[in-house]
Amino acid sequence: MAEISGLPPEASYILPLRWSTDEGLSELVSYLDRLTGWIDVILVDGSAEPLFQAHAKAFTRAVRHVRPQVRAGANGKVAAVMTGVALAQTELLVLADDDVRYEGAPLRRVLSLLSDAEVVRPQNYFLTLPWHARWDTARSLINRAFSADFPGTLGVRRSALVATDGYDGDVLFENLELLRTIRAAGGRELRANDVFVGRVPPSARHFLHQRIRQAYDDFAQPRRLVFELSLLPAFLTAGYQAVRRHRPWWALILLTAACTVAEAGRRKNAGRQVFSPSAALWAPVWLVERSVCIWAAVVLRGTGGVSYSGSRLSLAAHSSKQLHAQHAGKIRSAQRREHP
Repeated sequence: MAEISGLPPEASYILPLRWSTDEGLSELVSYLDRLTGWIDVILVDGSAEPLFQAHAKAFTRAVRHVRPQVRAGANGKVAAVMTGVALAQTELLVLADDDVRYEGAPLRRVLSLLSDAEVVRPQNYFLTLPWHARWDTARSLINRAFSADFPGTLGVRRSALVATDGYDGDVLFENLELLRTIRAAGGRELRANDVFVGRVPPSARHFLHQRIRQAYDDFAQPRRLVFELSLLPAFLTAGYQAVRRHRPWWALILLTAACTVAEAGRRKNAGRQVFSPSAALWAPVWLVERSVCIWAAVVLRGTGGVSYSGSRLSLAAHSSKQLHAQHAGKIRSAQRREHP
């Protein structure tokens, strides 16, 4: 396997896949063909049998194409990731959704940062910008302004996931569960807001389908949940003041505040390299969407949770306190056993 300069050979790329159509197959094949020249690629494919067989023929032999082999709860993505972890022969891992597209430089950087951390959290951005990608970019900017975004890819040390025996597969927000599990076990998380990794935008239909499901994730973040639940009353009050009381400045204040926060996120850690100057203007649109969807998520919470890949998940993610009680000290203990 050819290497790119500075990329450690002891690294693997784990891609969970579960498709119902092969609309983007040729592009993914091209991407993975290029990627195998840089890093070992393990593709864990939970697609239906006809699609699995088609994938087996499409991908090159350099891609290790396997079925999920680990039982890890109702969230099939966790089972796929842990299958890849079990098969990997390397310490450094890159976990990536099927829409993530690494170039050599950010891949090298994520792996190099794992020398100082057990998990690295880079920043995704959309490679093309249809209307719904611009809409969703506003979410990323607001997340960046306050802390960091939740990307579709992470760099992880294999030993950290082995020490904790993986992470819970019966949660909806599996990336947050993974991050909290590693931190609870004593691992270090590095938020690499200046490492930009491209992402292919979803179809508009898929984007719309994900609105309430993504809002449901915030049940794992209580302070954020409270803030988002307050948005709808705030917007309704602003609308009433503007229409009935002829006081439009209430709405203008909210709109300006939303755009200002998003712009701060765009400027943070060199974000202007990948986020367009108009990106922050979509922040009010995203906030209005979330103000409605979070209340719809509350209704789903009361009726048993969100449908996900044929299952119904009620838990977004475990709290840090719960995970600390379960995993505290595991990574350090494993390191002491490895290097007594």
